[in-house]
Amino acid sequence: MKVAGILAVAAVALEGVSAHYIFQQLKVANTQFSLWQNIRQHTNGNSPVTDLASNDLRCNVGAKAGTTASVKAGDSFTFTLDTAVYHQGPISVYMSKAPGSVSSYDGSGGWFKIKDFGPTFSGGSSSWPLYQQYTATIPTCIANGEYLLRIQSLAIHNPWPAGIPQFYISCAQISVTGGSGARTPATVSIPGAFKSTDPGYTANIYSNFNSYTVPGPTVFTC
Repeated sequence: MKVAGILAVAAVALEGVSAHYIFQQLKVANTQFSLWQNIRQHTNGNSPVTDLASNDLRCNVGAKAGTTASVKAGDSFTFTLDTAVYHQGPISVYMSKAPGSVSSYDGSGGWFKIKDFGPTFSGGSSSWPLYQQYTATIPTCIANGEYLLRIQSLAIHNPWPAGIPQFYISCAQISVTGGSGARTPATVSIPGAFKSTDPGYTANIYSNFNSYTVPGPTVFTC
């Protein structure tokens, strides 16, 4: 059984070499934008970011500012990938308010999490949300203004410490209207929100995997 387990891990690792993906399209409410429209196009292709101390954890390598989508608080939005997420691990969505124009904002301010897509457990096995589209909603109680809207897939298919977890990231630029401003979310810094000691970062999904806590802050709700 131990040999079979080792072989299974090795097979997953080898299969995953070319099974990467990119968040490259945004939909807001009923408006579907074209590829990379309102998303900062990066230069990292379908490769991951793995350095927990890198500013590339914000919006990916070489991400360049582009156009900005108008979004109403309470609107749904959807990120679509070039191919369905393949690697096991959680999907999380964050926001960061720009001090002015989001086009000139580097993401060095505070970030808050608005959605987690984590695993479900049943009968001693786990199931991950491996989709090609991920939909969430802009909180109604945040302040109006321009924001970076960040989505990440944290791939933990190569267990730490032998393997290094991988971040697949994109940021959209949005301008939020209609927010009540009733609440100010607590924020974290990126990099800094994820640590090599986080149980959700170091988790071994192939051994005694029966619970999971997604790394980063708790999800903000109104």
